[in-house]
Amino acid sequence: MDESIWEAARVSRSWLDAANGSGQTELTCRILKLTEEAGEASAAWIGLLGQNPRKGVTHTRDDVAAELADVAFTALVAIESLGLDAQTVLDACAAKVRSRLADQDRR
Repeated sequence: MDESIWEAARVSRSWLDAANGSGQTELTCRILKLTEEAGEASAAWIGLLGQNPRKGVTHTRDDVAAELADVAFTALVAIESLGLDAQTVLDACAAKVRSRLADQDRR
């Protein structure tokens, strides 16, 4: 990923720390924010499918992708808020997935 993404996550964390503090309650809210953003992604998908007959089709794949990006970015900020480097944590996660996939290929 581009360095600007990691920098934006760090700057967002600093901005939130300055505005709201960085205690346990604030960290809890940042983690709960992931649920809110995931709900918005779900709502966009429901809107793309036209699953609500009263509303019909209300969203596009681009809308869903934008909401998923909000989820991903919010997760990066939450990781930074834990006092960890989001890039390092995400790299480790990707390495774990690659290892699992390689193990599957060997079977």
